[in-house]
Amino acid sequence: MFWGKETTQKCVMNHSRALEGVHGVQVAPHSPFDFTEANQSGDFCTSNGVENRLQRLWQQRPACLRPVHCSISCHGDQHVAETVANVVTSIPFIVLGIHAPRKNLNSKLYANSLIGVGVASSMYHCSRGRLRKFLRWVDYTMIAATSVCLSIALRNESSKLLTAASAICLPVNPMMVSVLHTGMMEVAFARRASKDPDLRMAHTLHKMSTLVGASFFIADDLFPKTPYLHAAWHLAAAVGVGTCNKLLE
Repeated sequence: MFWGKETTQKCVMNHSRALEGVHGVQVAPHSPFDFTEANQSGDFCTSNGVENRLQRLWQQRPACLRPVHCSISCHGDQHVAETVANVVTSIPFIVLGIHAPRKNLNSKLYANSLIGVGVASSMYHCSRGRLRKFLRWVDYTMIAATSVCLSIALRNESSKLLTAASAICLPVNPMMVSVLHTGMMEVAFARRASKDPDLRMAHTLHKMSTLVGASFFIADDLFPKTPYLHAAWHLAAAVGVGTCNKLLE
């Protein structure tokens, strides 16, 4: 004979009433133990144990499987003037994409992805409500896709394994993909500049704009209520992207 949850709860309540009034005995309002119930095969399992276990596993998943974290800046720009500034400073990416070299398929993909970055950024800053969080993910994903396209365009032979892994991780963790391929681009830029004197000035400007842009990006995350930091990061990043186009000429 199997005991159900309701029968078990009644028994516990009866025992609790029986112990009330006994000197030195304290009855806890809730039992510290989970009620158990039996399934048809006779095995006992904790109530909601499977669901709780799955929830803990999902919460403890590695960072590479977590979606883009949307900070306070996702709730909206501080005022209309800041929104206008963020949209206006997104336009240079569209201009850079239009004028980027298009010598082969890889360089064309990179140029078109730059246009996509400008469009996605403009749409994100114009959006409000629930759509804004989704467009934040689109914005990050577009930036990561551009870094992948640039990395492929700079290499004569692209690694199929790296490209496939980047494509898989792109929608899940675009920030990780962007950091990886941006680092590869930085190494390629430094090597090319050390051999080609014509690229040294562009590489120096690229390093300066990268440092300034990284400072604005971190400051925007630490001080989300400070206006125009994000727009300043747009401009610094646009200068850095413009110097990268020199590598494709």
